[in-house]
Amino acid sequence: MTTTGERVSLALIAREWGRIGCIGFGGPPTHIALLRQLCVQRRGWLTAADFEDAIAATNLLPGPASTQLAILCAWRLRGARGALVGGLCFIVPGLVLILALAALFLSTRPPWWVMGAAAGAGAAVPAVAAHAAAGLIPASWRRAGTGTAARARWIGYAAAGAAAAALIGPWLVLVLIGAGLAEIAARAPASRRPVTPLLMAMPAVAATGGLLAVAWVALKVGALSYGGGFVIIPMMQHDAVHTYGWMTDAQFLDAVVLGQITPGPVVQTVAVVGYAAAGLAGGLLAALVVFAPSFVFVLVGGPRLDRLRANKRVQAFLTGAGAAAIGAIAGSTIALTRALHHPWQGVVLALALCWLLVLRRGVVTALIGAGVVGVLLGLTGWS
Repeated sequence: MTTTGERVSLALIAREWGRIGCIGFGGPPTHIALLRQLCVQRRGWLTAADFEDAIAATNLLPGPASTQLAILCAWRLRGARGALVGGLCFIVPGLVLILALAALFLSTRPPWWVMGAAAGAGAAVPAVAAHAAAGLIPASWRRAGTGTAARARWIGYAAAGAAAAALIGPWLVLVLIGAGLAEIAARAPASRRPVTPLLMAMPAVAATGGLLAVAWVALKVGALSYGGGFVIIPMMQHDAVHTYGWMTDAQFLDAVVLGQITPGPVVQTVAVVGYAAAGLAGGLLAALVVFAPSFVFVLVGGPRLDRLRANKRVQAFLTGAGAAAIGAIAGSTIALTRALHHPWQGVVLALALCWLLVLRRGVVTALIGAGVVGVLLGLTGWS
């Protein structure tokens, strides 16, 4: 319910959340800013404290946090129907655009300028991953605590995540879960309980490929990705390129670029992977599976999210899993850099690193600028 008691219509929720879905370029920071502007500053539907609580609550959940925030804000206005309408209107515009671009970029004979733009923007992707990891470190480091042992564990979890991303991409999710459980055990040894995640049984079922494999890859991204959108990269790359052979390394870089430059949630990258695997049906299935957990978490757990914030086991799990996720994002830069094939891409990567980490400029501008460089080099025949 709104702070003013106003009953917000579903049509208004559809319009406003759809608008954010259309203009939400730039990932989670942009989405959060637009939702705050709408719900707190412009409409007064939520207080500033309510909105900050919603951010904190969704950060406790695995999966795309800004998508869950959009769903949760709509849920607080009109319950389950509001959550469904708001969430779908937030997701669909970007999904339509990214699937259209996937058809262009993954076509048998894409135009030369598309190839140049893809090679240029793809060269900047490892820099974007490094930027994402760097941005997550301060808050996670503070969350670990001030003790020497706690910080040593944080470093260990991050190192494990980095190693897993570089060496055993498809099993990264088990490392994330293991880090979370290890932190629970470290903080409360007497209360340790063996946990067998249900999803651990799925890889054998999905090993045959096809749509079931697409669903498995998307489920890992949607239900077990901790630390933001970029942790999906090492989780998907090995499956998409090496395990199932749905796409080449260069095409996977294209998928990452499309997820960054289109509006809406970054995890829609998985829709490009699904499209490469099984056309439009695969892309739609991947999108359905990747976002389903977010709706379930909010619709089922909405009334209980505030209580989760006070749960010490939940906080401990997220401390460990979050540190491992940051390491995984950093480790993904190794595999992403290996996917580059042209010498000039190394120069573009270095420039992107300076743009993002030294000058602290935006991700979208870095990718668009790198894409323009690729197109210009294509004109000269260098790409």
